[in-house]
Formats: sequence, C-alpha cells, structure tokens
Amino acid sequence: MQRREFLKYSILFPATVASGVKLNLSPAYASDGNWDKTVILVELKGGNDGLNTVIPYTDDLYYELRPALGVKREKVIQISDKFGFNPAFSDLMPLWQNKQMAIIQGVGYPNPNLSHFRGINIWNSASDANVFIDDGWITRLFSEARPGVEFAADGVNLGKNSAGALLGNKAKLITLGTKPDTTLKQASQIQPGNSQMANSALSHILKQRRDLRGAADNIIQKKMKNIRLEGIFPQSKLGIQFQTAARLLIAGVKVPVIKLTIGGFDTHAEQEPLHSQLLSEVSVNIASFAKIMKINELWDKVAIMSYSEFGRRVAENNSSGTDHGTAAPQFLFGGKIKGGFYGNQPKLSDLEKDNLKHQIHFREIYASIARDWWGLKANFIKENSLNLFS
Repeated sequence: MQRREFLKYSILFPATVASGVKLNLSPAYASDGNWDKTVILVELKGGNDGLNTVIPYTDDLYYELRPALGVKREKVIQISDKFGFNPAFSDLMPLWQNKQMAIIQGVGYPNPNLSHFRGINIWNSASDANVFIDDGWITRLFSEARPGVEFAADGVNLGKNSAGALLGNKAKLITLGTKPDTTLKQASQIQPGNSQMANSALSHILKQRRDLRGAADNIIQKKMKNIRLEGIFPQSKLGIQFQTAARLLIAGVKVPVIKLTIGGFDTHAEQEPLHSQLLSEVSVNIASFAKIMKINELWDKVAIMSYSEFGRRVAENNSSGTDHGTAAPQFLFGGKIKGGFYGNQPKLSDLEKDNLKHQIHFREIYASIARDWWGLKANFIKENSLNLFS
C-alpha cells in the first residue's frame, strides 16, 4: 500500500500535521524520471571545514596558516601524494579504496554568501547568489517529472530540520521526528473524536488527521515494524536518522529522496576536538549504512551526497577555530559512484578576501544527479554533469 492509497486518504488535503507526522500531499503525476534510484542527502549544518577534512598535507602554507589546527602530517590518512583524510574519516577508507566514494574538490559558486541562512538557501534552491527562489532544487525537478503513484512520497525528511531541497512545488513530503517509531505509533492512536461536535470546521480537521494517520500507518509503520537494525548504527541523532533511512529502504518503502542532517559544524571557537568528533560520526554512519545496503543488495540503488552551506576560512582565528569561508570538498558515495577526485583543490596561495576560490560549481553535482542518476533534463541547471556515475 503506497501512494495510491495515500491519495485515496488525502487527495483533498495539500498539507497538514498529525502528531508529529507532517505530510504534504498533492495529486499524482506520471513519472518520466528514473525515480527508483534513491538519493540520501546529508547536510553538514553550519559550514564544514573542508581543509581539515581533506588535508593538503604536503602544502607548507597549510601549516603556516593553521599552526594550531593543522592536522599533523603523521596523523593524516594519505589517499594521494598530496591529499589525505582527517583520521576521523578512517571508516570511509574501504569505500574510497573500492572506488565507491567521490571527492569533489573546491565546490562553491560565484559571489559566495557567508550568511548561514542565505548560504543554505542558495544550495537548497540551486539559485544564483543574487536570485531568490523558494522551491528546493529537487522539487524544481518535479516540474519536469513527478514520481509515480507507486511511490510512498517524493521525499522523507528525518529529524527536526528543514526539508531544504525538498521544500515547495507541492512536494509530497513526509517529515518524521527524532523518534520515528514513537511518532508513527502516536499518529496511529489518534482517536476518532465526536462526530456530533458543533464545530464542523474542527471536526473536518480531525477527520483529516485521522485519515492521514491511517495513510502514514499503512504505508510506513506496517512496512518498517519487522525491520530491526539494533547494534548496527550509533544511537546518536545522526545514527538514528541513518538507521531509519536503512529501515525504510529495506522495507521496500519507495521514495526518491531521504534527507538527513547533522549540526555543529559552525566551529568559530575551540574547533577541536568537536570537528573530529563530527567527522567521525559522519564516517561511521556512512560506512555502516553502506554495509547494510550491500547485504540487502541495495547499494547500487543508493547515492549519498554531502553538502554544507559553505566552507571555513583558510587561516585559523584567535579562538582556536575557523570563520565562515567559501569553497570546500563535498562527497558522494554509492555502488554506482565512479570513485576518485573530481576538480582541483583551490590554491592556498591564491585567495580572494582570505578565502578559497571555487573550482567546481555546486550545480555541477546537481546536474550529475538529475541527469545521470535520475535521467532528467533539468533545464534550469545550466552547468554540465561531472560524469560521477557508472
């Protein structure tokens, strides 16, 4: 039971909230894209320090500009003759070695905005820096083709964070809280209410909630209840999100996009050990997710993409941290990823206002996903694909 019954329950109600389960619904559309392939969006909220993630360990200028924060050469996990991983990324080495991890270097855009709110809005909407667009870049793709009636939803947003690229354009979006099983159980226990109540408007609202409760219960809860992955993922906020994403996919809940978020990357002061801990959290969970997807023969149907509103300033500040910057590496993982480096690391000796000059426009990554992964034209994206997928 998937979107066909979703629409039977709720085609008249474009948006409502039922006990923490948020469902934005609209009529079904024929699908032209290959939506059977899922994208897992992982937002590194706050602006990840790319230079301390993929480290130019042979560049003396890196250590001059970061005398305290620079990761010691002997601790760097070397992945080429010039670059290496932060030791916190050690769990990702098997994916890198098996060519299932892509590093896109120097990702950014012209005239970068260093405001958290505006910066992430640009990434979410795929707009230029001076253009304001409300709809997310993925929901903008729905103007070309919608996922079909066999899909439970256009996207699932996990945790308590913004839906980002899944916002707007009448997207069929399910937002689950930080405890999805509890949330779904509570939604399924909503009582019918008094059908004789005088306030007909309130009665109508309660009916919407009951109907949507039934849809959520049938589509998600009944499919997920027998999928248990205890002990595979850390029981952290991100770990629970990855565990839920895995349970959804293993249970056969069809959805093109699942969004996850981890915060804490705005490291203005005392960056260490926090930054390394965050990278380790990302690394462990992606590695665990990859293993469980491979076991269930789903790894070739999934692409994980990291993104962050901006990078950090090249030079460390006087508070043992880094300030808002510009270009930074982003990462893709999956069984069909053509692993390796893409683009060039911006030169530390050629800065603009003390910041790195971007080498690859972030929309080139979006073009790769839209055209090479989902088979869409994505005419609003003018950039070319990076040819990331096999």
